[in-house]
Amino acid sequence: MSRPGRLGGVPAAILLLCCVVWGLNQVAIKISLAGVSPLFGAGLRSLVAGTLLWLWCRLRGERLFARDGTGRHGLLIGLLFTTEFVCIYAGLGFTTASRSVIFLYSAPFFVALGAHLFIPGERLTVSKSTGLVVAFAGLCLAFADGLALPSRWALLGDALELAGGFFWGATTVAVKMQSDARLTPRRTLFYQLAISAVGLIGLAVARGEPGFTHPTPLAVAALAYQAVIVAFVSYLIWFWLLQRYAASGLASFAFWTPLFGVLSGWLILGDPLSGNLGAAAALVAGGIYLVNRRG
Repeated sequence: MSRPGRLGGVPAAILLLCCVVWGLNQVAIKISLAGVSPLFGAGLRSLVAGTLLWLWCRLRGERLFARDGTGRHGLLIGLLFTTEFVCIYAGLGFTTASRSVIFLYSAPFFVALGAHLFIPGERLTVSKSTGLVVAFAGLCLAFADGLALPSRWALLGDALELAGGFFWGATTVAVKMQSDARLTPRRTLFYQLAISAVGLIGLAVARGEPGFTHPTPLAVAALAYQAVIVAFVSYLIWFWLLQRYAASGLASFAFWTPLFGVLSGWLILGDPLSGNLGAAAALVAGGIYLVNRRG
């Protein structure tokens, strides 16, 4: 495996734009949940995005189905991706949104540790460790207003969200570890979308979820945003970046996502805006700089 490149200005700007898209996704999920049940909606998102990806690759003449030995790894990353979403949605049933963000965004720590152990050339340095801690402190500051003493059930929800962060990080490391040239970003994403579509919709049916409850145009548009812009376009860009740059550096940018989510919630839904957001953003920016700086 070749040594991963360092993030330059252009890829960093592209990744920051992805974080804006993912932050808006938090608002889109809230809107779509008013008309679509959660696991069914997540599975449908993967199904639509996977279909679009298949059509796009077919037009480009790229085969996504082949018996070439990549299926086992594809199954692994697909199951990790599916388990991540199951933990996230299950955890939200027991804990608050603010607490869930804190525990879910432990993922960059799991990525950094996994990269240190399993990916050559991505050692966990003092600068990286410090940067992750500083950025995470900024995230905690942004959501401090919503943190209260946990109940027993909230602790269960926190544990599920932490597990979601672990599986998120494990998926990133598993993708980065695979150096097989046949696993292009398109095929990697297709494995995740196809397996998660089957798994999440299957779980929704097993749980007796109603599926579409009140499919207003706004709810359908929010679900379409999640499928087309987030799961198809932005995830494809993410896997393309993951092929070329250090996993820990890329994962550190994830700390921007909930901050953009807070801003978009304020702008679109009228949610209250944390007074600590400016200081939190400064800490996140400083932490990401430490993770990605040269030397």
